[in-house]
Amino acid sequence: MSAGPAARRSTPVLVCLLALAMVLVAGCGGGSTDEPGGADISSGSRHLDLVAYAVPKIGFDEVIPAFRTTEAGEDIGFSASYGASGDQSRKVARRVPADVVNFSVEPDITRLVKAGLVDKDWKAQAPYKSTPFGSVVALVVRKGNPKDIHDWADLLKPGVQVVTPNPGSSGSAKWNLLAPFAAASDGGVNPEAGLDYVAELVRDHIKVVPKSGREATTAFEQGQGDVLISYENEAIMLDRANATAAANSQVEYVIPPQTFKIENPVAVVNTSDDLAGAKSFVDFLFTPEAQRIWAQQGFRPVDPEVIAETQNLFPGDIEKLWTIDEVGKVLGKGTAEDNDGKDLTGWKAVDEALFGKKGAITEIYDAGGRQ
Repeated sequence: MSAGPAARRSTPVLVCLLALAMVLVAGCGGGSTDEPGGADISSGSRHLDLVAYAVPKIGFDEVIPAFRTTEAGEDIGFSASYGASGDQSRKVARRVPADVVNFSVEPDITRLVKAGLVDKDWKAQAPYKSTPFGSVVALVVRKGNPKDIHDWADLLKPGVQVVTPNPGSSGSAKWNLLAPFAAASDGGVNPEAGLDYVAELVRDHIKVVPKSGREATTAFEQGQGDVLISYENEAIMLDRANATAAANSQVEYVIPPQTFKIENPVAVVNTSDDLAGAKSFVDFLFTPEAQRIWAQQGFRPVDPEVIAETQNLFPGDIEKLWTIDEVGKVLGKGTAEDNDGKDLTGWKAVDEALFGKKGAITEIYDAGGRQ
């Protein structure tokens, strides 16, 4: 018997609803709410939505339950969404529900300031310019380091394949490229040398371009590439996984002599229905308890006492740690005429010069590494 007209009409509707449900689930990016075997973080008479970039999920999975044991957080439930930093920022700008955001780079919060969703003085609302943790750029290689990778120049060896995300969607990709750019250009003093390096890397060595730092790690775990440019905390996580990984999946990591300080800011969304709860959660991220959790999960803490206490967790001899303030100051020189009489600094200068729509590295990616 054939289906009647009503049944035939309902089938496309059902398919659409199922597809929409799949999209919404995927959009959570691996949120940690009520995961099997994990802590229940959703229950409570109050509720906060955390929207973050992909990488710190492993930290928030421990920090959120710890916050819920405090007096301030005992009755607050959470939903958490993780994904590529730029994509997450654009979702919030389009009014996806959010109370607290944590992104890979400052410009992804600046987008929300322009949208009226984050206060202009957000960096002054919490310690350390509202940056509760960070990392440095590291190189993850296969166990035994068969390609003999130790520094940035080694990535340009013939046949070396590199995995790093797309800077158009991922904040971690920007940090990943800033490290060799700064090393090759003396912090931006010789930008042509830095851009030549990036162009050769993109043209001849980057064959896999995932959307986020988390996707890049997954691609490397699945056997793609010889080197993964990544956050140190991702490298630590992969190194720890060696204990249960097959021999051909084991890795190690290298901290280059010159690398880049990664700073991952957090902010309260001012349209939150529970501003007090959102602020209390952000405040908790800077407490010694939370700082120790971040360190245990491979993220570099910002509290000086916890930094000293956990320094053994972060091996590596860094000769020069470039910062966004240093490079931004150099790249922003001479921009005053087009910017109300003041040179651009920090991320504004770096994005304008390298990662904006007309930025030099954006153009390199658009041209497939051809200059």
